[in-house]
Amino acid sequence: MSQGKIIKVSGPLVVADGLADANMADVVRVGEQRLIGEILNMTGDQASIQVYEETSGLGPGAAVVSTGAPLSVELGPGIIENIYDGIQRPLEEIVKKIGSNLARGVEVPALSREKKWAYTPVAKVGDSVVAGDILGTVPETSVVLHKIMVPNGVSGTVEWVIKPGDYIVDEVVAKIRTEKGELRELTMVQKWPVRVGRPYKKKHNPITPLQSGQRIIDTMFPIAKGGTAAVPGPFGSGKTVVQHQLAKWSDVDIVVYVGCGERGNEMTDVLREFPELTDPRTGETLMKRTVLIANTSDMPVAAREASVYTGITIAEYFRDMGYDVAVIADSTSRWAEALREMSGRLEEMPGEEGYPAYLASRLAQFYERAGVVQCMGSDERTGSLTAVGAVSPPGGDLSEPVSQGTMRIVKVFWSLDASLAYRRHFPAINWLNSYSLYLDTMKPWFDEHLGSQFMVDRNKAMSILQEEAELDEIVKLVGKDSLGPNDQLTLETAKMVREDFLQQNAFMDVDCYSSFDRQERLLALILDYDKLARDAVAKGADLQALLSISAKEDIGRAKFVEEEKYRAEYAAIHDKMEAEITAIAEKGGEDE
Repeated sequence: MSQGKIIKVSGPLVVADGLADANMADVVRVGEQRLIGEILNMTGDQASIQVYEETSGLGPGAAVVSTGAPLSVELGPGIIENIYDGIQRPLEEIVKKIGSNLARGVEVPALSREKKWAYTPVAKVGDSVVAGDILGTVPETSVVLHKIMVPNGVSGTVEWVIKPGDYIVDEVVAKIRTEKGELRELTMVQKWPVRVGRPYKKKHNPITPLQSGQRIIDTMFPIAKGGTAAVPGPFGSGKTVVQHQLAKWSDVDIVVYVGCGERGNEMTDVLREFPELTDPRTGETLMKRTVLIANTSDMPVAAREASVYTGITIAEYFRDMGYDVAVIADSTSRWAEALREMSGRLEEMPGEEGYPAYLASRLAQFYERAGVVQCMGSDERTGSLTAVGAVSPPGGDLSEPVSQGTMRIVKVFWSLDASLAYRRHFPAINWLNSYSLYLDTMKPWFDEHLGSQFMVDRNKAMSILQEEAELDEIVKLVGKDSLGPNDQLTLETAKMVREDFLQQNAFMDVDCYSSFDRQERLLALILDYDKLARDAVAKGADLQALLSISAKEDIGRAKFVEEEKYRAEYAAIHDKMEAEITAIAEKGGEDE
């Protein structure tokens, strides 16, 4: 263990000498209170240390002790349902221990050393195992079966396994004789450095959509399981709400929600809401498959920088078990601000807008850890990790470095629009600025599961919305009545797509989540109205009569039809609409 002394303190940055034996990225303990820090750079025997806690009261001469290991997380049973800070300290356990806000230097293990877990061995004596093979299982929650895997770098023959029973995480559950003849004792817990991606056998192309239940996302700009997405938008445009909806309703096995530099009351909303929400997949509370990492804006800025790595490392661990995992980072802009602050204190050469020159590569390092992978181990397991990051550009300016750096990496871009939010159109995703680059790779899945018409309808709806944007310019100049009947119909259909399909109410149980089948039928209903009305106009039907049919009002209310009844109801609306439009078309033909 290397020990040195502080020679300079500058906010969360501490410079110490006498640490010639320490290594880059080592975790150190600083001062009498043993504050946690991490070595950022080394010059001779001097180390610049990023301290993850408040440094007031520290002064030159205080001792710095290196632990000899990089910043790592503990991985094992007890992660799910837990609430951690940015460096994986369990906040609820700390409250029980000291009864207030985070005290400096408090040391509580990330995983409880007292709770017993029901362990069932899978590997047998004499089995030959490699890294990633499953040693045993623990039912961590009623929803998640936690698989205890052979740690990376360990392979050999199983010499001893524990009997099924209840054990704490650091009891030895198996002994493996390695190829070198060493006997390795393995427990339920393993450590992994947060800045290093966990290994896998092979990366696959993401081809399956992540179903979020949000119509504008699933139909217009879908994200694949194992994909990357960014949610940029100015303050008040609903970034956090979009991410909450993704965390609540996405069809993934595990959600890791990282509140990175967000307001405390937003994290409080998450903590209050999630235990009360029922998971549509399992009927259990959502917390049974959620890990929360809370690093709010009033917590030390240095820990904010570590929080996204902590979150994605935990997510990779569950991915390696063969689960579909989503990491939701809110917001990467605050994380970039932490990078900028630390870079400034290190006196590094600033890049654009004061951000460090390595901002783009750090963003890439985070998002590139997403993907669909073939997991380590001798059995065939596939897991996916989807990364969704919010971006909060100052003043909504998407030309700033964090937004630009993110757009170069991610393949889905949900651009939030303050003007839509002010008009109470939620989710406030602007359909003209957003895009998804997964549409082509996911087309075979959509064609197989929803029929080839689904993508045709999606493209038709998008072209109608784009036509509306062009016609709006003309309407502002000469008024709506000067347009021809077909153009007026385009405006009306676009309004129906916007208000009856894209707009969604997160506070209504029936509308906050919409299945793929329901989305497909609702969009088809709106486009069928457009097609039937155009045919009727061609036969000389009265446009105003077509715009005021009662079936059109029924379409407006269709998204609020109860889940059990929507198929029959939508079919009835379609038949009624067809009858009404046919009657108007026949009347129009007679008038001629």
